[in-house]
Amino acid sequence: MQIILYLCTQNRNFMTFSEFWTAIKIRKWGKYILTLLIFAVVFLFIGDQSLIRFIRRGREIRHLEEQRDMYREGTDKAQREIQTLHHPDSLEQYAREHYFMHLPNEDIYLVEEKD
Repeated sequence: MQIILYLCTQNRNFMTFSEFWTAIKIRKWGKYILTLLIFAVVFLFIGDQSLIRFIRRGREIRHLEEQRDMYREGTDKAQREIQTLHHPDSLEQYAREHYFMHLPNEDIYLVEEKD
């Protein structure tokens, strides 16, 4: 604070704190505007409850909810597959389609599709 006051007294382009405060007091709404500006800076940028962190947390929550929904869909799909695999016919079909299993007297031909 001493340094700032020294610089202000050396160079008259700067305003001292007392001059600044007097200028604010002269204007009727000066102290209210200053208080509002300080409050806005604190509200927007400083602290755990700032607006910027609030927006970031909202984005993170939406991202996590999307992941949750994706995993729920995967779980539901797996549960449906488990239910269908309880039948012997569907179990055989699943083994043939996914693991290329076959009976001893059968031949398997794989055909690749080109896009």
